[in-house]
Amino acid sequence: HLLLFLLFLLVQATQGPCNAPKPGMLDFVNKAKWDAWKSLGSISQDEARQKYCDLIGSLVEAETGSSAQVSAQPAGSGATYETLLVTKEDDITTIKLNRPAKKNAITTEMYNEIIAALEQAATDDSVITVVTGAGDFYCSGNDLTNFTKIPENGVEEMARRGADLLRKYVNAYIDFPKPLVAVVNGPAVGVSVTVLGLFDLVYATERATFHTPFSQLGQSAEGCSSYTFPKLMGAAKVHTHCHRGSAHERCPLLNDAEVERLMERWTSDECFNAVMSFFQAKAKL
Repeated sequence: HLLLFLLFLLVQATQGPCNAPKPGMLDFVNKAKWDAWKSLGSISQDEARQKYCDLIGSLVEAETGSSAQVSAQPAGSGATYETLLVTKEDDITTIKLNRPAKKNAITTEMYNEIIAALEQAATDDSVITVVTGAGDFYCSGNDLTNFTKIPENGVEEMARRGADLLRKYVNAYIDFPKPLVAVVNGPAVGVSVTVLGLFDLVYATERATFHTPFSQLGQSAEGCSSYTFPKLMGAAKVHTHCHRGSAHERCPLLNDAEVERLMERWTSDECFNAVMSFFQAKAKL
């Protein structure tokens, strides 16, 4: 079965060949799982990872090619989104960031919709969830107009609201219970990069680039990247796998600490001046 094969390719990629005891003959469910894992034989973790990447890539390519046919068929309970295209086909839920004219920059509305889409995918009957981007970009990070919408209570209130939303957004990845795959189809910037360490698999196309301009914008790291990036960068590859393991326990604490530091940065002169410089440079284009 394709889904079992995919699942245990992922298991083999993280744990190696099957070493679990064979379940009893009457334990039908666990025996089917054991057989699927055992059928992969002694292929290495690197080979299993490559096979998984190739198969996911072909499935996503097929999904993208048929998007015109399925775009009117939202996943799960029929929820619809303004900034996303969420579909389910062959037991794979695909969350596609869908602001191609804005390079899929994440607005406040988009943050909330991604959270809702992940919550929906967590409880639907799909087996794997894929996140990708529409158009040429995967995601250009935060839509910096988020920082220009200052409420009546001032910058501190804006920072508090932003921190609450970011904390909830990152936790949606930390708590996601199924295999989560990113297909980075083009440039990725900022928060779209930092959360990649919370995915089970990151598949990067030849057009993908990764950029985290924190200093340039007077900000600090988020998405638990202060923990996941040092763990990943020592063995970074085009196809990068991150097994959440012990990080799953540490990340909620790290998320809180990073968000608290970001609240400080968002109310700083450095951040304000950096964002204003960005808009001034953009106005001259």
